[in-house]
Amino acid sequence: MTYTGEVRVGGAADVRELAGLTITKVAVDEKMSNNCYLLRCNDSGEQVLIDAAAAPETLLPLIGDAGLTAVVTTHQHWDHHRALADVVRATGAAVVAGEPDADAITEQTGVPVDRRVGDGDTVPVGSCELEVIRITGHTPGSICLLYRDPEGHPHLFTGDSLFPGGVGNTFGDADAFATLVDDVESKLFGTLPDDTWFYPGHGNDSQLGVERPHLAEWRKRGW
Repeated sequence: MTYTGEVRVGGAADVRELAGLTITKVAVDEKMSNNCYLLRCNDSGEQVLIDAAAAPETLLPLIGDAGLTAVVTTHQHWDHHRALADVVRATGAAVVAGEPDADAITEQTGVPVDRRVGDGDTVPVGSCELEVIRITGHTPGSICLLYRDPEGHPHLFTGDSLFPGGVGNTFGDADAFATLVDDVESKLFGTLPDDTWFYPGHGNDSQLGVERPHLAEWRKRGW
């Protein structure tokens, strides 16, 4: 079946098979409709989860007997780590988060952050590798994760920093919005090609080339 990235809470996960990596996207929690992404190395079988947002009863069967080497939390907001404690307890996975958000994540979940990461760091998924890109604005320590598929286009997991149609919410903070849109423009659109497929923390996926023509509109609109 062709991957679309269109998932709904209570529905089936959507699975994308790349040469080296399998991406499984599932939506959890009716109110917030968060996306969680399970990444599996096709060589080793090792798995990493991006955002244990909610519903361990959904996430743990998805993880299955293969276990989990790490959970990456894209940022500190409560709706992205409600299942973190349960998933870590069940799997023993290491917890990874952006350095400026790490303390807040621990305060909210009671789960220590094992790796505090920033620009230039990497997170292994077996023989595959995710590059960490810090994007400041939605929260101080939000991170995106980039997989450069050696046999295809890049794949970018953006948390709540970038969505189809705009950057994340900065809740009326003009300085935070300016920082966010600057980081998104320079670190994502400024360095990655149009065929980069991105996977946000809520809703459907998109490609950078689809969103690129609207950057000036986003700046003018603000948030």
